[in-house]
Amino acid sequence: MYSSIAYGLLLPFVGTTLGAAMVFLLRDQLSAWVQKLLLGFASGVMIAASVWSLLIPAIDMAAESGGVAWLPAVVGFLGGMFSLLLFDTLVPHLHINSSEPEGVKSGLGRSAMLFMAVTLHNIPEGMAVGVVLAGAMTESAGITMAGALALSLGIAIQNFPEGAIVSMPIKQSVNSRWKAFGYGVGSGIVEPLAGLATILMIDWLQPILPYLLAFAAGAMIYVVVEELIPESQSGSHSNVATIGVALGFALMMVLDVALG
Repeated sequence: MYSSIAYGLLLPFVGTTLGAAMVFLLRDQLSAWVQKLLLGFASGVMIAASVWSLLIPAIDMAAESGGVAWLPAVVGFLGGMFSLLLFDTLVPHLHINSSEPEGVKSGLGRSAMLFMAVTLHNIPEGMAVGVVLAGAMTESAGITMAGALALSLGIAIQNFPEGAIVSMPIKQSVNSRWKAFGYGVGSGIVEPLAGLATILMIDWLQPILPYLLAFAAGAMIYVVVEELIPESQSGSHSNVATIGVALGFALMMVLDVALG
């Protein structure tokens, strides 16, 4: 059990770290069409994970408890969306293909702002893994440890290209492969930390677990709608991004259904 939890928490971080390590293998930034494909792929994975791994279990859990099945899913989902909207409004950050920073004004440099943007949406991914692992530990709503590990694996797969996409422009900015790698690894460490914090509080959080599952789904969908899809659909190669969404969604759906 404990080894499975450790694997579940660390897999997404490993994916980000391996992606960030691409700064040592690639001389230039990824080509535009590859970036679009990978951004679309990440979007598809996160959408499918939000539905199959988070929202559906939240609805099932509420139904089993005899409550209104859809209520926790709706409340939690909207709570996740608006919480990320608040953080997005307040936290200074810079998206990959943008020159205009968002959030409150700060003296942070471009590399730090890029780092903050990735860290901001890695937190809900870590929370999602933690909540599902907690659900598997308590055997809630049919959530299995295999299903939790499938979610973790899916996020790890999409973190690999994400780590590369973020670390490469940082390398250009700081002119150092090791610093860029450090930024990439640092942005990913919040995922196991957020997941572990969720698991450690499971005794207090179990009564609201359906709301937490839906909250994580809302936060992840916010990232997809606010950042990943707009970036993947801007400029040329938008059709490639759409293909990426389809592939990512299909892969995550297969992982969750087959292993869950």
